[in-house]
Amino acid sequence: MYRYINSDIPSHGDTGLRNLYYIAIEGPIGVGKTSLANLMSKELSARLVREEFDENPFLPDFYKDPERFAFQTQLFFLLQRYRQQQELRQVDMFQKLLVTDYMFVKDRLFASLNLGEKEMQLYDTVANLLERNIIKPDLVIYLQADTDTLMKNIAKRGREMETDITYEYIDALSQVYTEYFFRYQDTPLVIINTNNIDFVHNEDDLKEVIKYIRQPVSGTKFFNPVTEF
Repeated sequence: MYRYINSDIPSHGDTGLRNLYYIAIEGPIGVGKTSLANLMSKELSARLVREEFDENPFLPDFYKDPERFAFQTQLFFLLQRYRQQQELRQVDMFQKLLVTDYMFVKDRLFASLNLGEKEMQLYDTVANLLERNIIKPDLVIYLQADTDTLMKNIAKRGREMETDITYEYIDALSQVYTEYFFRYQDTPLVIINTNNIDFVHNEDDLKEVIKYIRQPVSGTKFFNPVTEF
């Protein structure tokens, strides 16, 4: 059983679910972005756009040899995500809400961790040109979890390409995400601590998450479920 603690940081103008078109879910590897996006799209009758990570031919090699394959991996993701983002501009007349399991900036966050200085300069040149044509979400949901939880989730889902991911890499990635969203002010933001909830297998947890998201968001809101003894 859980009790739910939340707090608000006022900043932006109020917005409610009824005024939203585009919701983006973000967070480190293994936190449950795609799972929540799938569930939300069903519960809210929303159009779902998922990251096509398995189409990147360099990704398995990157996990085995990050230094050698980082640039190819990031550039492929950058162009792939740009193509997907352009498709988001196509309004669906029958589904008035759009849910994605990533933000375009995700690629830059990973690149900042994976690329060397010269590679990052070249990456920035390309990314800066593409970012001009990216639409912003109306609401961002940032899922948090500690590194131990993330590693357990990664092991549990059993993707072969992820068997070489190290604890140190996931820990560093989590820090990159934390630092980015600590300063984030571009759109309304909901931060959800997922350490003590399981919205995939526990329907009550899912209902609580969606109930919280339905509330009008102004600035940054924290949803922190804690175990009740």
